[in-house]
Amino acid sequence: MKVLVIGGGGREHIIVKKLKESKRVTDIFAAPGNGGIAQEATCVAIKDDAIEELVAFAQKEAIDWTIVGPEVPLTKGVVDAFRAKNLKVFGPSKAAAIIEGSKDFAKAFMKQYDIPTAKYRTFTDVEKAKAYIREEGAPIVIKADGLAAGKGVVVAMTEEEALAAVENMLIDNKFGDAGSRVVIEEFLEGKEFSLFAFVDGENVYPMVPARDHKRAYDHDEGPNTGGMGAFSPVSDLASEHVSYTVDKILKPVAKGMKQEGRTYTGVLYGGLIETKEGPKVIEFNARFGDPETQVVLPLLENDLIQVIEDVSAGKDPQLKWKDGYAIGTVVASKGYPGAYEKNVKLPDLETEDDIYVIHAGTGQGEEDGSFHSTGGRVLLVGSIQNSPEKAQEKIYQYLQRFDQTDDFFYRKDIGFAEK
Repeated sequence: MKVLVIGGGGREHIIVKKLKESKRVTDIFAAPGNGGIAQEATCVAIKDDAIEELVAFAQKEAIDWTIVGPEVPLTKGVVDAFRAKNLKVFGPSKAAAIIEGSKDFAKAFMKQYDIPTAKYRTFTDVEKAKAYIREEGAPIVIKADGLAAGKGVVVAMTEEEALAAVENMLIDNKFGDAGSRVVIEEFLEGKEFSLFAFVDGENVYPMVPARDHKRAYDHDEGPNTGGMGAFSPVSDLASEHVSYTVDKILKPVAKGMKQEGRTYTGVLYGGLIETKEGPKVIEFNARFGDPETQVVLPLLENDLIQVIEDVSAGKDPQLKWKDGYAIGTVVASKGYPGAYEKNVKLPDLETEDDIYVIHAGTGQGEEDGSFHSTGGRVLLVGSIQNSPEKAQEKIYQYLQRFDQTDDFFYRKDIGFAEK
């Protein structure tokens, strides 16, 4: 079986690693891939949103299955384009991917189908947005309506921060079209968690919960990032909250999307928070989340391609999970999530027992084969052990090689503090 993975980040690297475990998969291609993926798959120089080129490649190579990693090609309709040519592809249609592509749509949808979430208002006028902020007070959350690579959310602890955020989005155009409309939400208190599910129509098959660390620095300080690390399972997450999330959030979403004529197939990601009233939705993503996928998929015992075939055929994939703790810590370029240098040489990344390295923003030199940085989040170092403490010990021993340089940084408390 020949499989194409669309994307070139950490999420796609762990998907490739998982596919390599399958006895049924003979050839793996990644478009565009990255330095680490190139060690395990054939990288193709096609951008992840170059839809016509991707379709043509899949046809030419007689690809059996295509798995879409990132959100941008999904919201641009890559799945529709593949299906139009009778190519097998796993991911939601453009009509369904709007659940991530527009926060305004997602909030209105949740309100209509009585799915628990924070109260909100949507604005395009900066003065009206500011008046609402002054009326509600802080803390308050400001979100760019569209896709902003995980950076379009400001959790403002003061009114001044909130007012500056709406100016950045609506006046200064910080996020381009993605921020031309803002969603302003009440601030919810509680512990966050992520729950992915394989979905086909009204069939929902949940995975193991995970928790990521979004702030750049230790003790959850610093700016919001795309995620500095994650762990799974989440030992302090009440089991009744997981079942409530599946029954009262994920299943109603699948059913509601079908009723809206936006039938959902693919991975649905729920970003959730445990409040005093129970779990509520912070956001939905229309694909595997990053970096949580790097700790969830390593725990999956099933053959991933078999799961995808079963789910797409309306069959229960009978998900099975390893009995262990997976933790992953992200190494980021100095300055991330702000400005940072690229093409910085990485230390030796030779892996050790019980360690896995997932490349996100890396490239490889043609002459000496050494790796260099190409992005803000460079890679993730993970381990599965029988206790969180053992996994942390393994990871932080390995990460010492990055302590000889100030070109990169990583949090030293991933998985330590149950947020």
